[in-house]
Order: sequence, then structure tokens, then C-alpha cells
Amino acid sequence: MGAIDGVFLIALVLFITGFVLVGIEMIVPGISAPGIIGSICLLVGVFLVSHSILEGAIITIIILALLGIMLAIILALLSKGKLKSPIILKDEQNKDKGYISSSDLNYLLGKQGLAVTDLRPTGTGVFDGIEFDVISEGKYIPKDTKLAIYKVVGSKLIVKAIT
Repeated sequence: MGAIDGVFLIALVLFITGFVLVGIEMIVPGISAPGIIGSICLLVGVFLVSHSILEGAIITIIILALLGIMLAIILALLSKGKLKSPIILKDEQNKDKGYISSSDLNYLLGKQGLAVTDLRPTGTGVFDGIEFDVISEGKYIPKDTKLAIYKVVGSKLIVKAIT
């Protein structure tokens, strides 16, 4: 009887460890190690306590149901904000704090330059000796045409041909 109790105790520890590690994987996805180790613990626990294939299958179904319930609870807690998720960015990244998503190209507004490539409608233009990717308003502009930047949208320079 002592050997059975020892095996049952080891299996119980493996089940608890497995559920905890899989739970960690559900909360902090992407690191994989807890999920893999937890799954191995659960499989070894099933192997230790089952006496037949049918019993092992039943225990596996019960474990999968418990994991599904755990996932539902964790998702419910995450959606209500009760569980801090390292995936969700809480800080706002704005210009005042030094975050810049793209260069401020507004200083180029009104500058005149030359089309280095054909614009169909995108291409390359040179302004003050610096090459930039530019966009026309859907019109074809041939190479070596004089250009003017008349609109800046984020990092996009919208140009038109100067006649």
C-alpha cells in the first residue's frame, strides 16, 4: 500500500505542477517552456495513475476539460483587467515623452525638386540634394520633371509636377 501512495503522491505533485505551469503559459504566452514542461508533467502524471488505456483516456479528457475551464477563467479575468497582462502596453507613446514614430517632414512642405525616377504614382525625388520617396496624386510623372511638395502626411511626401 505504501508504494501506491508514493506513486499517487508523485502523480498528484506532477498534476499540480503541470496545471500551474500551463496556467503560467496561458497568462504569459510566447515563452513556451512552462507550457511544454507543464504538458510533460500532466502526461507523466496520467501515465503514473492510469492502469489501462481507457482509464488514461478518461483522465486525459478530464485534464483537457480542466484546462479549458482554466483558459476560460483566465480570459475572463484578462478581459476585465483583473489580471495584469504583460502583453498589453499601458503607457501612451506620445511626442511629449520623446517617442517619434517617423521623422517630421513638414519642413519640406513647399520645397521644389526633381523627379529622379518616373512616378507611377510613387518614385524618388531629390530635394535640397537629398533623395526622398515621393507619391503623386495618382498621375504619372516622368523622370527629370520639376516637382513641388504640397502635402506631408506622416512620412509620406505628396508631390505635383511644376509646369
